Amino acid sequence: WDAVAAWYDGWVGADGSEHHRRLAIPEVLRLLELRAGERVLDIGCGQGVLAPHIAQAGGNYTGVDVSPRLLDLARKHHGGIGRFYAGDACRLYKTPGIEAASFDAVVFLLSLQDINPLDQALQSASWALKPGGRAVLLMTHPCFRIPRQSGWGYDEKRKLTFRRLDRYLTPLPIPMKTYPGKEGGVTISHHRPIGMYVNALAESGLLLDRMNEIASYKDDPAEQEFPLFVGLRAWKLDRGETHP
Repeated sequence: WDAVAAWYDGWVGADGSEHHRRLAIPEVLRLLELRAGERVLDIGCGQGVLAPHIAQAGGNYTGVDVSPRLLDLARKHHGGIGRFYAGDACRLYKTPGIEAASFDAVVFLLSLQDINPLDQALQSASWALKPGGRAVLLMTHPCFRIPRQSGWGYDEKRKLTFRRLDRYLTPLPIPMKTYPGKEGGVTISHHRPIGMYVNALAESGLLLDRMNEIASYKDDPAEQEFPLFVGLRAWKLDRGETHP
């Protein structure tokens, strides 16, 4: 991500893209149900666009990312309201400043599909969570929005816009487009069927209690029927506890 940091910051900026502002961040906040004083760990935080929203809600924000350049931008934009650490999402236990069972909530805001392996990332997140804490995952919808393997079509006979899927069940690392800039760079998006997320959460000691599907803000019937994002919330329970 270092190679595309400047391009990404130009697109997303300090406040997030329009998709961040209108859809992704509001859904994360709904799922978090944050209480004042709670500690939130934003995994794959990028430029820290979630930080001001956590601070405004009275929470204490910490962001972690693998890209030093994105972290420099995060500190520039939001260093006064959050702490930012360099670390591997799959090995948070190796990150100075991140301690076991020390966060009330962890968030993957449009980052988990860029992180691999999935099971290690969720186990790492669970390690950082207090018992009774929750994990919130906000992703492009893996059932309908598969890079290079899905798209829109139009049925002329039926006068109907449809969503085309070329594949779904097979996990797939997908190189994204080459981004502009002096260094260029290609990021990898990891497509996984939604059952992989549900099962990996359970295997990490995180019990799913909420799944919200979020349509685009575009005023188009097809866009409203095929969700753009999905939000998942899961809780870390003590051994022997039941669902809260």
